[in-house]
Parts: sequence; C-alpha cells; structure tokens
Amino acid sequence: ATYSISDAYPNPFNPVTSFEYTIEKDGLVNLGIYDINGRQVAELVNGFKLAGSYPVVWNANDLSSGVYMIKMLSGSNTAVQKIMLIK
Repeated sequence: ATYSISDAYPNPFNPVTSFEYTIEKDGLVNLGIYDINGRQVAELVNGFKLAGSYPVVWNANDLSSGVYMIKMLSGSNTAVQKIMLIK
C-alpha cells in the first residue's frame, strides 16, 4: 500500500474526469484541485478516512480550459497529478 492518485480518466477531459486515491494508513485527507497559479479551485475531500482506496469523480463544468493539478495531502505524504481540461 502507498499514498497515491490513480491516472485520471479521461485526461484530457471535458468536463468530467475520474480517478481514485489510496492512503496507506487511517488519517486526515485533504484532496483538492489547483490551477497552475496554485490557487485551489475545488476541494473534493477534507476529513478523516480509513486506509484504502476511494473513487472520485470531478466535474469541472464551471472552469475554463487549462492545466490543473490534483493534490492529495495525508499526514506527511503528498501526491500530485497533472490533468488537462479542454473545452
């Protein structure tokens, strides 16, 4: 087990993409989407989760085309993935 984000699919996407995140140990998880300037544009998970894998579906309908980052923090662990929204 590890701390990771699976490959988002589809990617590039319009306007919905899905992925799953995995945490090795029970703990607080913060999972957000950030634009290329580092601003958080969506908060998808913020709370205590048991160890395991969790599916996430994100709809970016209200955002403009561009590159975004999925970023997960859990304890001292970070996972990041780049995704591209093309409208």
